[in-house]
This record gives sequence, C-alpha cells and structure tokens, in this order.
Amino acid sequence: MTTPPPLADAFSELVAAERKLVQKSDTTGPTPPRRPISEQVAGRFLALIKSGNLRAGDRLPTEQQMTIAFGISRPPLREALKALTLMGVLESRQGGRYTVTDLSPSRLVAPFNVMLSVGDYDVHEHFEARAIVELELIRLAAERAEPEQRQRILQHAVDGRAFHDDPVAFRLLDVEFHQSLYDAAANRLLSALAQGLYDVALDVRRVASNLPGIIATSVGQHIEIAEAIAAADPAAAVAAGRRHLEHVRDTTILVMTAASR
Repeated sequence: MTTPPPLADAFSELVAAERKLVQKSDTTGPTPPRRPISEQVAGRFLALIKSGNLRAGDRLPTEQQMTIAFGISRPPLREALKALTLMGVLESRQGGRYTVTDLSPSRLVAPFNVMLSVGDYDVHEHFEARAIVELELIRLAAERAEPEQRQRILQHAVDGRAFHDDPVAFRLLDVEFHQSLYDAAANRLLSALAQGLYDVALDVRRVASNLPGIIATSVGQHIEIAEAIAAADPAAAVAAGRRHLEHVRDTTILVMTAASR
C-alpha cells in the first residue's frame, strides 16, 4: 500500500505544475509588467481552481506550508488570502485554515452587493446598472421560459391587484415576481447580479411603496411585463420592463428628495 505524500508536498506539486502551464502558455508577445507577489499568488489559486486541482470544500494547507509551496513570505500570502476571501472564493474557518467555498454565483457577487450598500449611493448609476441586467433577464425570460414559468410570472403579477392597499404584502409579492423573472431567464450569474441590484436602496423603496397610487402603477406594469412574456414577445417585455424600472427609479428619487428637505 502506497503512502500518500504529505499535504505540503502535494500542494507544492500542484503549484509547480500550474506554474509550468502558465509559463508555457505565455511565451509570445511583449513581457507584461511584473505584478505584485500577492496578486500573482491570488492568480495562482484561481488557476488551481479553474483547472480543477482545487475544488469546493477543499481545505488549504497551513500558512507555513503554503509559504514553502509558493516560495514567498507570509505577508504577501496573507494579502492574497484576504483578497480571495473578500471575493468569496475562500472562507476562513475555525483554526485559521482556509477552505474553498461552494463558488455559487450568489456567494461570488456578495462583495459586490456590500460595496453598493455601503458606498455613496447614486440612484441614476444604480438604475442604469439595474436596467442593463434586469432588462436582459426579461428578454431571456420571454425567449426561454417554460410554459409553467410563464404562468407563474403572470400569476404573481395578477395577484398584486389584491394588495393595492397593503404595502407589506405587495413588497413580499414583488420579490417573488422579480425572482420568477430571473429564474425563467435561466442565467444564474445574471440572476445573482439582479438580486444584488434589487436589494440596493430597499429602505427607500419601502417608503415609496406607501405613497398613494404607487402600488397600483407597479402592479399594472408587472402585468404588462408578464403578458408579454406569456406571449413570448421579447421586445414588448423589455419595453414594459423599462417603463417599470423608470417608474421605480422616479419614485425612489421622489422619496430621496423629500427626505433631504
């Protein structure tokens, strides 16, 4: 029975093999400027994950073992590990050891969501980004949705008629309506981005949903989007989606302006 190599040795072999592949594939063209060591190490980890040598759930060696494998000191290694943790690629568990995450789209866009939430909020920038992502999802939903998905979208839209005077219930239904659109588009990464953009400035939109007539307008626009998707009409669905996002943007600005007075 063959004894498996120690973890540090096995990891060193993976790093060395990946380094050879990178060097072999980058033999043409001008020499690029040398990147910081921490960036090079982070890139090496990403290459190991991309090649399948590191998979979700894999536990990394200790810091000492990794410094030996990479031939570097601890500061740049820790900087690389911190960057990969912020990106959602690694997570630090009890005992100080790092583990490769599940790499799901929702986890990988989480840092993006935090950045949007804590930074200086720009409503125009927000809705410009949301329109780019969400309107594409609406187009894809109109093209790709299964019959039962089209029916679910339409049902969520029509159900909103019962909540013209119930902002809390409508907000819950609104989440379900938009999620049904994202699911029908069948693109997990765009869906994760759309969910993150939807969550930005929710506190302001909660206030807006209490204004007279706002919910009725949104419900009518939801129905227009849903009917176009049910008819498999991408152009009409996108046009209706654009009108809806402009309505949400304008009411968000209305609330923000009133609050600043």
